[in-house]
Amino acid sequence: MMKRLLCSSMMCANFANLQEDTKALDEAGIDIFHIDIMDGIFVPNFAMGLQDLQLIRSSTKKKVDVHLMIENPGNYVDLFSQIGVDIIYIHPEADKQYARTLDMIKSKGMKAGVAINPGTSLDTIKEIFSLIDYLMIMTVNPGFAGQKYLDYVNPKIEEAVSYGKLFSFKVMVDGALSPQRIEELHAVGVTGFVLGTSALFGKEKSYKEIVKELGGQLV
Repeated sequence: MMKRLLCSSMMCANFANLQEDTKALDEAGIDIFHIDIMDGIFVPNFAMGLQDLQLIRSSTKKKVDVHLMIENPGNYVDLFSQIGVDIIYIHPEADKQYARTLDMIKSKGMKAGVAINPGTSLDTIKEIFSLIDYLMIMTVNPGFAGQKYLDYVNPKIEEAVSYGKLFSFKVMVDGALSPQRIEELHAVGVTGFVLGTSALFGKEKSYKEIVKELGGQLV
């Protein structure tokens, strides 16, 4: 039995004082700091930089993941390993040799994750389920915060939970996750939730209050 994993989407954090915001989230009980890295090619946007990642990594002992929304992510595994990242998510849509990249990630002592877009079928990646520790289902099209949750991904999430039990990987979800949506997805077996403006940031309540409300139950 374990508590659901709450992951703060740091692209939504307070960049005027990123270090203090990181420490406040840490003290509130966030489990994983989620860093979006975008290249403007795989997705039509740019996100957090290496300096942001390094600052967050140096400000917490909690796990830090990077969600690589970039072309050819295998070229950068060594770099993120040197920074001290714990988990790397790659997109199979952006990597012609993603099985090799997953092996590279694990060979560096990090956990390997795959993130898939709303329109990507599980059937296209099921051959590599034995290689991954995390499977993250995107519930919005990646690249921008503040989007609407795409309900058509729900059957895929339930299917992913079934595969997760067979292959011992954790199912995560990312995108437009309100507290109500988190409860619904937790009930069907989702382990981890990437929290952005729908549930965590820009609220009147403190981080501690929000984390307590979202993470008090067991999965």
